[in-house]
Amino acid sequence: MARTRTFRFSDSLLSSLQDRARERGESANALAERYVQEGIRRDSHPLINFWDGNPGRRAMVLGTRIEVGQVVDTWLESNKSVEETAEYFNLPERYVAGALQYYAAFRDEIDEWRAQKQEFADREYEAWKREQALLA
Repeated sequence: MARTRTFRFSDSLLSSLQDRARERGESANALAERYVQEGIRRDSHPLINFWDGNPGRRAMVLGTRIEVGQVVDTWLESNKSVEETAEYFNLPERYVAGALQYYAAFRDEIDEWRAQKQEFADREYEAWKREQALLA
């Protein structure tokens, strides 16, 4: 349930927020809510950043193009230790541990992202198989 809150921002900050929201095709309220939510998450999980891309905005390991879901997939599917997963991604262990801590805190969100990514991969594979059958 959303509740109304009043915050006081400078005119320049409000103008920047409105400009950015317009560029993104979002409401200023939705964008401000996302910024606050992600800011709180960054405070609790400083090794996590957020990135826009296909299939949407997602949690990433700070300073990399590695998604938290990729770390989780690798860690879960191969029964690797944190050390082995870090070695696989060529990351310091604390970054893998940070991704797994984020996963523990936001498991439903990451699992939903992982499921969406798998559905996309399955659709693309089926399309490729149809194309290959046509070309054969």
